[in-house]
Order: sequence, then C-alpha cells, then structure tokens
Amino acid sequence: MTISVSSLQRLPKYLRVLKKLQENDVEYVSSTYIANELKLNSIQVRKDLAYVSSNDGKARIGFKVSELIDDIENFLDLNNIKDAIVVGAGSLGHALMNYKGFENNINIIMAFDNDHRKCDNKKVFHIDKLENLIKRMNIHIAIMTLPKENAQEVCDRLVKSGIRGIWNFSPVTLKVPETVKVRNEDLSSSLAVLLKQMNDK
Repeated sequence: MTISVSSLQRLPKYLRVLKKLQENDVEYVSSTYIANELKLNSIQVRKDLAYVSSNDGKARIGFKVSELIDDIENFLDLNNIKDAIVVGAGSLGHALMNYKGFENNINIIMAFDNDHRKCDNKKVFHIDKLENLIKRMNIHIAIMTLPKENAQEVCDRLVKSGIRGIWNFSPVTLKVPETVKVRNEDLSSSLAVLLKQMNDK
C-alpha cells in the first residue's frame, strides 16, 4: 500500500496535535478530534493513520496517543536524524540554518555560498569546497536557496557528489535523475494563493 504525497504532508500535522495532547497528559484521542483541530475530514484522518499504524482505535475511546506518536515517528523515520547542508547563505539560508523546528528531523551542519564575505570557516564554506565536503561528511540531503540563474548548475554538482534529496527554495524546476528526490517550495505561489483567498472573502 503506497501512501500519497498529500497524506505524507498531513502526518507531521497529526504529530504536532498528538504531542500537544501528550504534554497535557491526554492518553487517548479520536480521529474526529484530530480532524477538528486541523479542519480536516475525520474519514481522511482515519485513512491516513491506517497507512502508518495497525492500531484501529478503541470504540468510544479512540487511539492511544503514545502509540500513535511512535507509529508516525517510525513511519517518517524521525528517530534517525539526518545531516544536511544549505546551499545559499543569504537571508533565507541563514533563517533555515537557525530554525529550531528541524531538530527532530535534520541536522544542518554547514552551508555553502559563492560570496567570500559570507564564509566564516566555521559553518559557512565557499562553494568551491562543495563536492569535497559532501563526500567527506557523507551528506545526502541539500537545501537550496539560490537564484534561478545558478540553481541547475549547482544541482548537477550536488547530484554528482551523492546528494539524494533536495529541498528546493530556488524559483526554478530542477532536472534530476529519478534516483534523486526533489521537494519544491514555491514561496511566490504560496503568497499568491494567500492573497487570492483574502480577496475572495
């Protein structure tokens, strides 16, 4: 049974709700409660949870919160923190490097930039050292925050160096082999959707 991308995207949201319940010593939760918290359909929530957990929930009691947390974390492999790099040490790159919300998923160990003024020989390195450090540190995940003019060229270098997953904030569609997975974050498109939704009210 293959889980859809949309279902995968909802799992971390369920996890946030469940962990908040756990902090408040809540032992059981219903799919309806999770759905209401996230403004989703409870049937969809149950279908999503069925992908990751063999626990169907007890009638009139619901799912055991601690077990459901374990099931989702194991499914998403969140107990296996992975090292990652940022390519592009501008404002967005630095913001991502300092964001504490990644601590249970990835560990950003360094960044790269082609501007010598941004390189501090501690955590930000010149782009010339990209391939060597990726191979030496056995890195497989890269976060790209580059201008579109440089993105594909750097992407090709990342792939040749052994990167298998790219989280792309660059405003371009990257061309990669089938063995490399890319997740695109189009900030301008997200903003356009928000503005349209506001105007439609």
